Amino acid sequence: MGKKRRAAILPTNIILLQNVVRRDPESYHEEFLQQYSHYESLRDIFLMNPSVADKATEFADLIGFVSAVCTCYPKETANFPDELKSILLNNHRDLSPDLREKIIQCLTMLRNKDIITAESLIQTLFPLLTAYSAANSTSGQHVKQLRHQIYSTLIALLKSVNTGAKNQKINRSTQALLFNLLEQRDSQGLWATKLTRELWRRGIWDDSRTVEIMTQAALHPDSKVAVAGAKFFLGADKEREENFEDNSSDEDGFDMSSLKHKMTINKKTSKRSKKLEQAAKAVKKKNSAKHSATYLNFSAIHLLRDPQGFAENLFVNQLSSKNSSRFDLDQKIMFMNLISRLIGTHKLTVLGIYTFFLKYLTPKQRNVTQVMAAAAQASHDLVPPESISVVIRKIADEFVSDGVAAEVASAGINTIREILSRAPLAIEAPLLQDLTEYKGSKSKAVMMAARSLITLYREVAPEMLLKKDRGKNASMELQHGERSGLPRFGVEGTNVTSIPGLELLAQWRKEQGLADQDGEDDDANWEVEEDDNASDIEGDWVTVDSDKEYNVTDSEDEAEEDEENNEDNKTHIENTEEIEQGDEEVSDLDLSSDEEDEDAEVDEEEAARPTKKAKISTKAAKEEEKRDAAKEAEKAMAEFLSSRILTPADFAKMEELRTQAGVDKIMGVTQTNEEVVDSTTLVGKVKYKQLREEKIAAAREGKDDREKFGSRKGKRDQPHSTTNREKARKKNFVMMIHKRSVQGKSKMSLRDRQKVLRAHIDKQKKKGH
Repeated sequence: MGKKRRAAILPTNIILLQNVVRRDPESYHEEFLQQYSHYESLRDIFLMNPSVADKATEFADLIGFVSAVCTCYPKETANFPDELKSILLNNHRDLSPDLREKIIQCLTMLRNKDIITAESLIQTLFPLLTAYSAANSTSGQHVKQLRHQIYSTLIALLKSVNTGAKNQKINRSTQALLFNLLEQRDSQGLWATKLTRELWRRGIWDDSRTVEIMTQAALHPDSKVAVAGAKFFLGADKEREENFEDNSSDEDGFDMSSLKHKMTINKKTSKRSKKLEQAAKAVKKKNSAKHSATYLNFSAIHLLRDPQGFAENLFVNQLSSKNSSRFDLDQKIMFMNLISRLIGTHKLTVLGIYTFFLKYLTPKQRNVTQVMAAAAQASHDLVPPESISVVIRKIADEFVSDGVAAEVASAGINTIREILSRAPLAIEAPLLQDLTEYKGSKSKAVMMAARSLITLYREVAPEMLLKKDRGKNASMELQHGERSGLPRFGVEGTNVTSIPGLELLAQWRKEQGLADQDGEDDDANWEVEEDDNASDIEGDWVTVDSDKEYNVTDSEDEAEEDEENNEDNKTHIENTEEIEQGDEEVSDLDLSSDEEDEDAEVDEEEAARPTKKAKISTKAAKEEEKRDAAKEAEKAMAEFLSSRILTPADFAKMEELRTQAGVDKIMGVTQTNEEVVDSTTLVGKVKYKQLREEKIAAAREGKDDREKFGSRKGKRDQPHSTTNREKARKKNFVMMIHKRSVQGKSKMSLRDRQKVLRAHIDKQKKKGH
């Protein structure tokens, strides 16, 4: 049989025909038309009966072939994309799973070749996500695979269209589809939450409209959709940070595990670990910013349009109404945590949540520490103290008493401390003093919790503590009247005393030698357009002397009255000066005789002064130094501001210096009410009494693989170094004949030989016994 020519096998071998068509479309135009006509005939057959499975594989191969070469023949395949869309949308339930998967792959290929738009592909694939359900599906596994394929295709498509710059048109159209899903009362809105959370995690969607989708999801009547929306606000930000950290470490070679391994090898110190963490954060932030220029690192809770309305609707719809029975305890605690985070971050007022906490604040309640953490997060200084005091009283009655376990009492006091750190006016002095008496508890956890409460109120309101608990510094401040009293309700405790980063600018100008040039380069740093009519309207500049006083009056009569008053004042001042001079002369005569006695008293006081200073504690001295330093810094900043006008260049430099120094605390970014309370830290460290078996296991821990000690048995047979005496025994006699000890033995007398032999015999007998 002769060898077949290449052209003879082209019509039946689609893969080979596809390769040659891409290389030379014009030469194989007839072969393509032959295959395309074959595709049209199979298409008509499938449209009449889509459930035919005999030629499904051949039809799928032809669809793949036409999709691959359609760019070579655009006129012949002009209607091909629309045909695929209609087949998929109208007959997706009757097609075989392999054929459906092949059509979706071909549509994605057409999108990558810019034959169809991304918006049309999204509108084609998106209805398929909600078209199937496990209840009416005959093959659940194929449905899951189809949904996963569509889901991954949509994610990849939205990522590609938002690479480099945000495609707001496609984003808005896709978000509109998600909003339509959430308007349905069934669980189909779950796909909206999945897509939105994944796009948020990847940093593709990071605007307020994305957060609004999850806001509606959290308020959805379906429990699955509502729980998914609540989980987004509680954990999506952390997932996004971890995703960017992993991407930066994988692509730029930044391995966090290697850094941790270095810490295990080198000497571990707190300073070195802090430096390592700061370096890791800086590099990760730099790498993540380099990969996504349009990424905005805003928390989802901060992007809410109406946080007050959202918190109120969550509490009314999901917790306080009859619909709350559809959620289990863990889900209710999750909604409590979300509402408390909203209240604490935005300082909202939802008064019903505090009485709602009372039902769950009992020691026997499961996961009660999470409820206590939510109660602490929901407290801030703008909530009426009487609303929070109910929660504190409930915790004090249920958790803090002599008849409860140590971990229960420590959890109660720690929770009260967390609440009072955010709302210090929510407790009365008698209850506070009662709680501080637990500082003498035998349990270390309870004792430390009570001491932390005392430390808090030494700074906030020491007058509410007993005198013995106020401390020396707070007592001295109260005695000297430096304390302004209890903080007032509704008044912010932080007062703005300076511009953030101003001290960094002053220090930088001092280092650069620009401190003496204040005012000379102000004009160069202002970018103001000159107006031609400004000179006509405002006039010329007038030189004003800083030492001279000017009187600004509205009429001439007032000016004359001021001059007369000034003359009267001058004469009065001259008379008073003459009287004071006379009094000074008389006082000098009277005091001259007592100068020696006063000098002696001054010397005694100076001699006794070091003993008084020695009694002052080092802590008080440090506090005084801090106050003096703060006063000097405020004075320096006031002088700097009074001698210089800050220009836009100065503000830009301040921002740069603040970023370099990492002083975000100056801006007040991390406030107390925005911190998340960890429920695991409320209990504290509680040491339980160990059983005998636990003590034995703890004592044996780490000793199994350790070598035995105390006995040298078995070590003598191991290879070890020998002494010179042992080496001399093994040497040749010719090598030792010149030694004095050897020569002395040959010249030894008989009596000496007998003594040496007797000593050797006695030594051997002793070893034998």
